[in-house]
Amino acid sequence: MATPLLQQLAKMTVVVSDTGDFNAIEKYKPRDATTNPSLLMAAAQMPAYSSIVDEALAWAKKSAGAGTDASKDAIVKQAIDRLSVEFGLRILKIIEGRVSTEVDARLSYDTQGSIQKARALITQYEAAGMSRGRVLIKLASSWEGIRAAEVLEREGIHCNMTLLFGMHQAVASAEAGVTLISPFVGRILDWYKKSTGKESYPPAEDPGVKSVTTIYNYYKHFGYKTVVMGASFRNLSEITELAGCDLLTIAPKFLEELSKTEGDLQRKLDPEKAKSLKIERITLDEADFRKMHAADQMATDKLDEGVKDFTKAMVSLEKLLGDRLG
Repeated sequence: MATPLLQQLAKMTVVVSDTGDFNAIEKYKPRDATTNPSLLMAAAQMPAYSSIVDEALAWAKKSAGAGTDASKDAIVKQAIDRLSVEFGLRILKIIEGRVSTEVDARLSYDTQGSIQKARALITQYEAAGMSRGRVLIKLASSWEGIRAAEVLEREGIHCNMTLLFGMHQAVASAEAGVTLISPFVGRILDWYKKSTGKESYPPAEDPGVKSVTTIYNYYKHFGYKTVVMGASFRNLSEITELAGCDLLTIAPKFLEELSKTEGDLQRKLDPEKAKSLKIERITLDEADFRKMHAADQMATDKLDEGVKDFTKAMVSLEKLLGDRLG
Protein backbone atom coordinates (compact mmCIF):
# COMPACT_ATOMS: atom_id res chain seq x y z
CA MET A 1 0.00 0.00 0.00
CA ALA A 2 1.38 3.42 -1.02
CA THR A 3 2.31 5.82 1.77
CA PRO A 4 1.30 9.51 1.69
CA LEU A 5 4.19 11.94 1.24
CA LEU A 6 3.39 13.67 4.52
CA GLN A 7 3.90 10.45 6.44
CA GLN A 8 7.20 9.79 4.68
CA LEU A 9 8.38 13.37 5.20
CA ALA A 10 7.66 13.19 8.93
CA LYS A 11 10.14 10.31 9.25
CA MET A 12 13.06 12.43 8.08
CA THR A 13 12.02 16.01 8.86
CA VAL A 14 10.16 17.65 11.74
CA VAL A 15 6.91 18.95 10.26
CA VAL A 16 5.79 22.32 11.59
CA SER A 17 2.40 23.92 10.98
CA ASP A 18 2.58 27.46 9.62
CA THR A 19 -0.78 28.77 10.83
CA GLY A 20 -2.71 30.31 13.69
CA ASP A 21 -5.75 28.13 12.96
CA PHE A 22 -6.19 25.62 15.78
CA ASN A 23 -8.41 23.38 13.67
CA ALA A 24 -5.71 22.95 11.04
CA ILE A 25 -3.13 22.18 13.74
CA GLU A 26 -5.41 19.57 15.33
CA LYS A 27 -6.02 17.99 11.93
CA TYR A 28 -2.39 17.52 10.85
CA LYS A 29 -0.76 17.01 14.26
CA PRO A 30 2.60 18.72 13.56
CA ARG A 31 5.24 18.57 16.28
CA ASP A 32 5.74 22.34 16.30
CA ALA A 33 3.82 25.39 15.11
CA THR A 34 4.75 28.91 14.09
CA THR A 35 2.82 32.15 13.74
CA ASN A 36 3.52 35.66 12.47
CA PRO A 37 1.59 38.96 12.44
CA SER A 38 -0.10 38.14 9.13
CA LEU A 39 -1.31 34.77 10.42
CA LEU A 40 -2.45 36.29 13.71
CA MET A 41 -4.35 38.98 11.83
CA ALA A 42 -6.11 36.35 9.73
CA ALA A 43 -6.96 34.22 12.76
CA ALA A 44 -8.14 37.21 14.82
CA GLN A 45 -10.75 37.97 12.16
CA MET A 46 -12.25 34.47 12.35
CA PRO A 47 -15.53 34.42 14.32
CA ALA A 48 -14.44 31.21 16.03
CA TYR A 49 -11.60 33.05 17.75
CA SER A 50 -13.41 36.25 18.75
CA SER A 51 -13.45 35.18 22.39
CA ILE A 52 -9.65 35.02 22.42
CA VAL A 53 -9.49 38.58 21.11
CA ASP A 54 -11.91 39.72 23.80
CA GLU A 55 -9.88 37.94 26.50
CA ALA A 56 -6.70 39.63 25.30
CA LEU A 57 -8.34 43.05 25.44
CA ALA A 58 -9.77 42.39 28.90
CA TRP A 59 -6.34 41.28 30.12
CA ALA A 60 -4.72 44.40 28.69
CA LYS A 61 -7.26 46.73 30.32
CA LYS A 62 -6.80 45.00 33.66
CA SER A 63 -3.03 45.08 33.29
CA ALA A 64 -3.18 48.81 32.59
CA GLY A 65 -4.98 49.23 35.91
CA ALA A 66 -8.51 50.36 36.69
CA GLY A 67 -8.91 54.12 36.93
CA THR A 68 -5.52 54.93 35.40
CA ASP A 69 -4.99 57.26 32.47
CA ALA A 70 -3.53 54.51 30.25
CA SER A 71 -4.06 55.48 26.63
CA LYS A 72 -6.03 53.42 24.17
CA ASP A 73 -2.83 52.87 22.15
CA ALA A 74 -1.02 51.52 25.22
CA ILE A 75 -3.87 49.11 25.97
CA VAL A 76 -3.95 47.92 22.35
CA LYS A 77 -0.20 47.28 22.31
CA GLN A 78 -0.48 45.21 25.49
CA ALA A 79 -3.46 43.39 24.00
CA ILE A 80 -1.45 42.41 20.92
CA ASP A 81 1.29 40.90 23.07
CA ARG A 82 -1.36 39.06 25.04
CA LEU A 83 -3.10 37.86 21.88
CA SER A 84 0.20 36.43 20.61
CA VAL A 85 0.69 34.62 23.90
CA GLU A 86 -2.93 33.41 24.09
CA PHE A 87 -2.69 31.89 20.62
CA GLY A 88 0.64 30.35 21.55
CA LEU A 89 -0.72 28.85 24.77
CA ARG A 90 -3.67 27.29 22.98
CA ILE A 91 -1.45 25.90 20.24
CA LEU A 92 0.84 24.38 22.87
CA LYS A 93 -2.12 22.45 24.27
CA ILE A 94 -2.47 20.74 20.90
CA ILE A 95 1.13 20.07 19.88
CA GLU A 96 3.94 18.24 21.67
CA GLY A 97 6.73 20.60 20.72
CA ARG A 98 7.32 24.34 20.51
CA VAL A 99 5.48 27.39 19.22
CA SER A 100 7.16 30.41 17.65
CA THR A 101 5.93 33.85 18.73
CA GLU A 102 7.12 36.90 16.83
CA VAL A 103 8.50 40.17 18.16
CA ASP A 104 6.96 43.33 16.65
CA ALA A 105 8.58 43.87 13.23
CA ARG A 106 8.97 47.56 14.02
CA LEU A 107 11.73 46.52 16.42
CA SER A 108 13.69 44.71 13.68
CA TYR A 109 16.56 47.21 13.83
CA ASP A 110 16.35 47.85 17.58
CA THR A 111 18.45 45.38 19.59
CA GLN A 112 17.44 46.55 23.06
CA GLY A 113 13.79 46.96 22.09
CA SER A 114 13.73 43.41 20.72
CA ILE A 115 15.32 42.04 23.88
CA GLN A 116 12.81 43.82 26.10
CA LYS A 117 9.85 42.66 24.02
CA ALA A 118 11.10 39.06 23.99
CA ARG A 119 11.53 39.07 27.77
CA ALA A 120 8.02 40.49 28.20
CA LEU A 121 6.51 37.75 26.03
CA ILE A 122 8.39 35.00 27.86
CA THR A 123 7.33 36.46 31.21
CA GLN A 124 3.70 36.14 30.14
CA TYR A 125 4.19 32.55 29.00
CA GLU A 126 5.85 31.62 32.28
CA ALA A 127 3.18 33.43 34.33
CA ALA A 128 0.67 31.17 32.56
CA GLY A 129 2.66 28.11 33.64
CA MET A 130 4.39 27.46 30.32
CA SER A 131 8.11 26.69 30.24
CA ARG A 132 10.27 28.98 28.13
CA GLY A 133 11.75 25.83 26.65
CA ARG A 134 8.56 25.35 24.62
CA VAL A 135 8.63 28.83 23.09
CA LEU A 136 10.75 30.21 20.27
CA ILE A 137 10.94 33.98 19.98
CA LYS A 138 10.93 35.05 16.33
CA LEU A 139 13.23 37.91 15.40
CA ALA A 140 14.10 39.44 12.04
CA SER A 141 17.53 38.41 10.72
CA SER A 142 18.96 41.91 10.70
CA TRP A 143 22.31 42.49 12.39
CA GLU A 144 20.42 44.06 15.30
CA GLY A 145 17.98 41.15 15.52
CA ILE A 146 20.81 38.61 15.56
CA ARG A 147 22.58 40.52 18.34
CA ALA A 148 19.34 40.50 20.35
CA ALA A 149 19.05 36.75 19.85
CA GLU A 150 22.62 36.25 21.09
CA VAL A 151 21.74 37.93 24.38
CA LEU A 152 18.42 36.11 24.73
CA GLU A 153 19.93 32.69 24.06
CA ARG A 154 22.33 33.23 26.96
CA GLU A 155 19.27 33.79 29.14
CA GLY A 156 17.69 30.53 28.04
CA ILE A 157 15.23 32.28 25.72
CA HIS A 158 15.39 30.34 22.47
CA CYS A 159 15.13 32.19 19.19
CA ASN A 160 13.87 31.62 15.67
CA MET A 161 15.49 33.94 13.12
CA THR A 162 12.92 34.86 10.49
CA LEU A 163 13.11 36.90 7.26
CA LEU A 164 16.35 35.12 6.46
CA PHE A 165 17.41 35.17 2.81
CA GLY A 166 21.21 35.26 2.62
CA MET A 167 24.20 33.20 3.66
CA HIS A 168 25.58 36.09 5.72
CA GLN A 169 22.41 36.08 7.84
CA ALA A 170 22.64 32.32 8.31
CA VAL A 171 26.32 32.37 9.31
CA ALA A 172 25.87 35.28 11.73
CA SER A 173 22.89 33.52 13.33
CA ALA A 174 24.82 30.28 13.83
CA GLU A 175 27.82 32.13 15.24
CA ALA A 176 25.46 33.88 17.68
CA GLY A 177 24.27 30.49 18.93
CA VAL A 178 20.62 30.86 17.98
CA THR A 179 18.40 27.81 18.24
CA LEU A 180 16.77 27.90 14.81
CA ILE A 181 16.67 29.82 11.53
CA SER A 182 13.78 30.07 9.05
CA PRO A 183 15.05 30.75 5.52
CA PHE A 184 12.15 31.87 3.30
CA VAL A 185 12.21 29.57 0.28
CA GLY A 186 9.21 30.93 -1.63
CA ARG A 187 10.06 34.59 -1.18
CA ILE A 188 13.52 33.95 -2.63
CA LEU A 189 11.85 32.31 -5.64
CA ASP A 190 9.48 35.28 -5.97
CA TRP A 191 12.41 37.70 -6.19
CA TYR A 192 14.26 35.69 -8.83
CA LYS A 193 11.17 35.20 -10.97
CA LYS A 194 10.52 38.93 -10.90
CA SER A 195 14.14 39.95 -11.51
CA THR A 196 14.82 37.44 -14.31
CA GLY A 197 11.39 37.27 -15.94
CA LYS A 198 11.46 33.49 -15.73
CA GLU A 199 8.05 31.96 -15.04
CA SER A 200 9.38 28.80 -13.39
CA TYR A 201 12.46 26.82 -12.39
CA PRO A 202 13.09 23.07 -12.33
CA PRO A 203 12.58 21.89 -8.70
CA ALA A 204 16.28 21.26 -8.03
CA GLU A 205 17.21 24.65 -9.55
CA ASP A 206 14.67 26.64 -7.54
CA PRO A 207 16.74 29.53 -6.03
CA GLY A 208 15.03 29.15 -2.65
CA VAL A 209 15.70 25.42 -2.56
CA LYS A 210 19.35 25.98 -3.52
CA SER A 211 19.76 28.62 -0.82
CA VAL A 212 18.40 26.40 1.97
CA THR A 213 20.43 23.44 0.72
CA THR A 214 23.62 25.52 0.85
CA ILE A 215 22.85 26.75 4.37
CA TYR A 216 21.94 23.26 5.60
CA ASN A 217 25.16 21.75 4.20
CA TYR A 218 27.25 24.55 5.71
CA TYR A 219 25.72 24.06 9.16
CA LYS A 220 26.13 20.28 9.14
CA HIS A 221 29.63 20.43 7.67
CA PHE A 222 30.90 22.68 10.45
CA GLY A 223 28.81 21.13 13.22
CA TYR A 224 26.68 24.10 14.24
CA LYS A 225 23.92 23.36 16.75
CA THR A 226 21.58 25.85 15.07
CA VAL A 227 18.93 23.99 13.08
CA VAL A 228 17.38 24.91 9.75
CA MET A 229 13.63 25.23 9.21
CA GLY A 230 12.68 25.92 5.60
CA ALA A 231 9.65 28.23 5.36
CA SER A 232 7.39 30.10 2.94
CA PHE A 233 6.69 27.62 0.17
CA ARG A 234 5.11 28.32 -3.21
CA ASN A 235 4.66 24.76 -4.45
CA LEU A 236 4.92 21.14 -3.34
CA SER A 237 8.20 20.56 -5.18
CA GLU A 238 10.01 23.05 -2.95
CA ILE A 239 8.99 20.94 0.04
CA THR A 240 9.93 17.56 -1.44
CA GLU A 241 13.27 18.94 -2.68
CA LEU A 242 14.12 19.79 0.94
CA ALA A 243 13.13 16.42 2.42
CA GLY A 244 15.62 15.72 5.21
CA CYS A 245 15.94 19.36 6.31
CA ASP A 246 15.86 19.63 10.12
CA LEU A 247 12.38 21.17 10.07
CA LEU A 248 9.95 22.51 7.48
CA THR A 249 7.11 24.86 8.40
CA ILE A 250 4.24 24.20 6.03
CA ALA A 251 0.91 25.95 5.43
CA PRO A 252 -2.26 23.84 5.84
CA LYS A 253 -2.99 23.75 2.09
CA PHE A 254 0.34 22.02 1.44
CA LEU A 255 -0.06 19.73 4.44
CA GLU A 256 -3.37 18.67 2.89
CA GLU A 257 -1.73 18.09 -0.49
CA LEU A 258 1.10 16.09 1.05
CA SER A 259 -1.38 13.95 2.99
CA LYS A 260 -3.27 13.11 -0.21
CA THR A 261 -0.26 12.57 -2.50
CA GLU A 262 1.41 9.17 -2.70
CA GLY A 263 4.77 8.20 -4.16
CA ASP A 264 8.37 7.58 -3.20
CA LEU A 265 9.86 10.51 -1.29
CA GLN A 266 13.64 10.59 -1.50
CA ARG A 267 15.78 12.23 1.14
CA LYS A 268 17.57 15.19 -0.43
CA LEU A 269 19.40 16.69 2.56
CA ASP A 270 21.63 14.50 4.70
CA PRO A 271 24.04 15.53 7.48
CA GLU A 272 26.57 12.81 6.70
CA LYS A 273 26.79 13.82 3.07
CA ALA A 274 27.22 17.44 4.12
CA LYS A 275 30.20 16.55 6.27
CA SER A 276 32.01 15.08 3.26
CA LEU A 277 31.58 18.18 1.11
CA LYS A 278 34.38 20.66 0.49
CA ILE A 279 33.10 23.91 1.99
CA GLU A 280 35.04 27.05 2.82
CA ARG A 281 34.36 28.58 6.21
CA ILE A 282 32.99 32.11 6.31
CA THR A 283 34.11 34.54 9.01
CA LEU A 284 32.35 37.85 9.45
CA ASP A 285 32.05 40.78 11.83
CA GLU A 286 29.50 43.57 11.61
CA ALA A 287 31.34 45.31 8.77
CA ASP A 288 31.55 42.05 6.81
CA PHE A 289 27.86 41.33 7.45
CA ARG A 290 26.75 44.74 6.24
CA LYS A 291 29.03 44.53 3.20
CA MET A 292 27.67 41.10 2.26
CA HIS A 293 24.11 42.25 2.86
CA ALA A 294 24.54 45.29 0.63
CA ALA A 295 26.04 43.08 -2.08
CA ASP A 296 23.10 40.66 -1.93
CA GLN A 297 20.30 42.62 -3.60
CA MET A 298 17.79 39.81 -3.11
CA ALA A 299 18.42 39.57 0.64
CA THR A 300 18.36 43.37 0.98
CA ASP A 301 15.09 43.71 -0.92
CA LYS A 302 13.33 40.80 0.77
CA LEU A 303 14.36 41.71 4.33
CA ASP A 304 13.13 45.27 3.84
CA GLU A 305 9.94 44.05 2.19
CA GLY A 306 9.32 41.45 4.90
CA VAL A 307 9.73 43.98 7.70
CA LYS A 308 7.30 46.31 5.92
CA ASP A 309 4.76 43.53 5.32
CA PHE A 310 4.83 42.32 8.93
CA THR A 311 4.65 45.92 10.14
CA LYS A 312 1.60 46.51 7.94
CA ALA A 313 -0.05 43.39 9.38
CA MET A 314 0.74 44.59 12.91
CA VAL A 315 -0.78 48.00 12.22
CA SER A 316 -3.90 46.31 10.83
CA LEU A 317 -4.10 44.14 13.93
CA GLU A 318 -3.79 47.22 16.13
CA LYS A 319 -6.66 48.85 14.26
CA LEU A 320 -8.79 45.72 14.62
CA LEU A 321 -8.20 45.61 18.37
CA GLY A 322 -8.64 49.36 18.71
CA ASP A 323 -12.02 49.18 16.97
CA ARG A 324 -12.97 46.25 19.18
CA LEU A 325 -11.93 48.20 22.28
CA GLY A 326 -14.22 51.05 21.27
